[in-house]
Order: sequence, then structure tokens, then C-alpha cells
Amino acid sequence: MWFSVAARALLGASMATAMALPALDPTAPKDPGHTMKLFTLEQMKEEPANKLFKINAVSGCSSNPNIRFEWREYSDSDRHALVDSIQCLRSRPARIAGSNNRFEDFAVIHRNFSPQIHNNQKFLLWHRYFLWAFEQILREECGFNRAFVWWDETKDAGRFSQLDMFSPNFFGTMHGCLNDGKFAGIQQVGGGCVSREGTAENTAQCSTDFENYCRGMGNYPDFERCWEYGPHGYGHNGIGGTMAYVEISPSDPAFYMHHSYIDRVYRVWQNADPARRTSISAISLGGIKPDVKVRDVIDTLDGAMCYRYTY
Repeated sequence: MWFSVAARALLGASMATAMALPALDPTAPKDPGHTMKLFTLEQMKEEPANKLFKINAVSGCSSNPNIRFEWREYSDSDRHALVDSIQCLRSRPARIAGSNNRFEDFAVIHRNFSPQIHNNQKFLLWHRYFLWAFEQILREECGFNRAFVWWDETKDAGRFSQLDMFSPNFFGTMHGCLNDGKFAGIQQVGGGCVSREGTAENTAQCSTDFENYCRGMGNYPDFERCWEYGPHGYGHNGIGGTMAYVEISPSDPAFYMHHSYIDRVYRVWQNADPARRTSISAISLGGIKPDVKVRDVIDTLDGAMCYRYTY
């Protein structure tokens, strides 16, 4: 699935025309598809309790948060530490069925969840958590001990391939199969090399103007739609190759740099109105009833509804 799917219907003809993308390569590796994973009741009871865990709020976070630094603010030592820790994950054993190593675990998870986490309002929040989890695994399993990074793509709009991040010293170059740098020879989930194309006409849309247009949206559904089908999609298709295939795009380490930008702008949009940090208008029935927030329907006795069951 290319990131252009549904853009015309959701954004309107004028924006969708500007987002025209190349046709899908019929020779590209195909994603093998999905099957429903099932547990018997006995298997469910045998699942270790620690697989069902609760994320607790971080005490004192507002006064002493972790800071993410833009790529150009990152020291050479920090950059190498990041790349080395990602490479470390590639050397560790897989824990997810269908994966070949710990790094691929994330791409397989993304592939398996893909129908649920794109083209809807879960997109930004799910990927925020996904990126955060990736950072934590780098720290917990590969000893990464630096501040995390983000990438301001507006500074490189139309010329991603010229950024030193895409060099043999760090994430490898932009054109064809990834055959240089630490990740040389890396394979994508489902088979075939991780590849990139570096299409300037697409990356040019990761611009300050487009970002500001999306940030000007007054509600979450409109912002999410603009951001997912705008710069987010252009960044994926602009890097191209593996990144243009939504399900398996985390096979390319550049995925995490791209999504650091996506999450950063979401945070900036949230900061413009404190209410945006506590709620989203996440559920729509297409006009049959008004859109509601998750908090309005999570408790059947408190919110938009008022009901319970006999037993």
C-alpha cells in the first residue's frame, strides 16, 4: 500500500493532485499478508502476567523531561552511538514470530497492526508510542545512553539526500539498495533489500509552508488528516523504496528519523492549546451522531452514554 491511498477522498482534489505519486512497482517484493492470531483459553491462562503490563505516569516528568535534540544539534559521538545501538538490535535474536532479529521485530509489529493504525485517528498516537518504545529498547537492550534525536525535515525539503545523515558514516546513502554504512545489506521484512530512491519532488513537500498549514488546523481530526496524508506521506514516498510501502517501512532505520519529525510537529500542535494534550475527537460515525472523544465513551455510566448490562 502506497501512502497515497485515500488522499484524494480525504484531502480534496487540489491537494491530492499535488500529492500524485509514481505507480506501484509490480516487481517489488509483496507483503505476505496477515492471519488472525488466536489463543485458546488454556494458552491465555498460561501467558505470563508480565506480558500484560501497565505504563505508569513518570513522576516529576513536567519539571525534568527527557529532551530530544535535532540532528544538527547532535554531536558526532551521539550520532555514532545512535547508529551503533540500532545495529546492535540487528544482532540480537528476534522475539516476534516472522522476524529475523530484534530490529525486525518492530517492522513485523508495524506490518501486523498496519490496517488498524493508518488512515484513522489512531495514527499519531500509535506511532508516538511505537517510536518511544523503540527508543526504550535501544536503551534497555543495547545500552544507548544519549539524549534521543529528532530530524527537522523542513530544513532539508527537496534535498534529503544531501543531508549528512544519509551518508556512509551514518544511515547510508539514498539511491538503490542500501549497500553502504552500518546498515549495508539490510533486508526488508518479506524479503528483498532495503532500498531508497530519494525523490526530490516529494521531499520538497516536507516544507515549512505545508507544516504550518497543518498546524493551523483547529481540531484533531483535521490536523491528523492533513499531517498523515501531507508531509508524513511525502516523507515516506520521498525517501522511497522500502519506506514507500506502508506496512514494512520500519525495515529502513530512516523510518524512525522520519517519525521523530512527525511526532515533534504533533507535539507543537498540541502545545498551541492545552486541551489538545488531554483529549482528541477520535470517534466518528460519519454524521449519524456527533463525533465524540474517547473519554466520552470509555465508561458506559459516565460520558455520552448511560447504560449497563443485567449481568
